Amino acid sequence: MELLEIVRQEELYPKLLHQIKKDFGMANVPINIPMDISPEELKSAIHEKIYYLIVEKFQEYLNLLYVVDISEKEVKKIAPSDVVDVSAEVSFLLLKREWQKVWYKAKYGN
Repeated sequence: MELLEIVRQEELYPKLLHQIKKDFGMANVPINIPMDISPEELKSAIHEKIYYLIVEKFQEYLNLLYVVDISEKEVKKIAPSDVVDVSAEVSFLLLKREWQKVWYKAKYGN
């Protein structure tokens, strides 16, 4: 939640939502995120989607990690536990990586 609050303070939240939708689309993983979604709801929606992908569609999950560009090293650092905890950790990594993309574009882009 702290990460999402920083995004809101930087006024880049709409760009973060757009980046998430774009990357999920490129990975061919449909996700329904309205532009007026709260940070809490966003975190929950991504966690649910990651959990579903790990349990039901593992190949799509791996593809999403590749498209978002989440470091394999970071994923391997996650302690093996139940799927709920793993999906929460991966959700954080995904949000962190998407935030990095948005921040770099805002700072160094056109």
